[in-house]
Amino acid sequence: METQAKDRPLTPDPQPSFWVQLKEDIQAVFERDPAVRSKWDVVLAYPGFHAVLFHRLAHWLWGRGWTTLARVVSHGSRFLTGIEIHPGACLGRRLFIDHGMGVVLGETAEIGNDVTLYQGVSLAGTSLERGKRHPTIEDWVVIGAGAAVLGPITIGRHSRIGAGSVVVHSVPAHSTVVGIPGKVVKEEGRHQPSGRPIIALDHADLPDPVARALSTLLVHVERIERELDEVTSRQGSLEDRFSEGDEDLQRVRTLLKNGGAV
Repeated sequence: METQAKDRPLTPDPQPSFWVQLKEDIQAVFERDPAVRSKWDVVLAYPGFHAVLFHRLAHWLWGRGWTTLARVVSHGSRFLTGIEIHPGACLGRRLFIDHGMGVVLGETAEIGNDVTLYQGVSLAGTSLERGKRHPTIEDWVVIGAGAAVLGPITIGRHSRIGAGSVVVHSVPAHSTVVGIPGKVVKEEGRHQPSGRPIIALDHADLPDPVARALSTLLVHVERIERELDEVTSRQGSLEDRFSEGDEDLQRVRTLLKNGGAV
């Protein structure tokens, strides 16, 4: 069942009522942030929650052609929250932006449901041409602090992008990506019995491809050193034998020179 689900194109769910979305957004914070203490914490002191609310208004205005007013609302949201979301960006349900300072989401960015973004994340374009130029983030993706996803690429559902990574190519579902440029270092799909993915927030556990490559190289160098030691040892034995032979030859020469006298 999951194989069929992960191959589906990203299609937004029918938008529920404002109050249903509000309840979902608050519940998402409780599910993904152990620091939250009460609903009032979320409503009054979570900039990511506020940025999403402002964006819904700005996106509604943008869709009705009131683009300047939509940009004003977006600009005000950026001033208050430190999170810049273009009014044209399409956000799914239960988006959680943790801390959020410095997050930038471009005009044609598309985000699926249950996505988690940390501070400093950029979903940016790489072209000056109009049209689709920002990333598509599918459901249940986690993007670590300071990561940049560039261009009209797709990050497959249930994937994790490590902190500080720069992703410039599309990523298949259930992948873990780290590095500059980002590379897929793990492909896995851990789910609860209900089929709901397990959200792994331990970014310190992400594999390091550079360390892995250096470790492999170190093992190779150690093997070469052992083989070289063996060759050197054999060469030393041969030199000792040749040295012994030279001594015997020198004695014979001395004998011949002295006419056989000892």
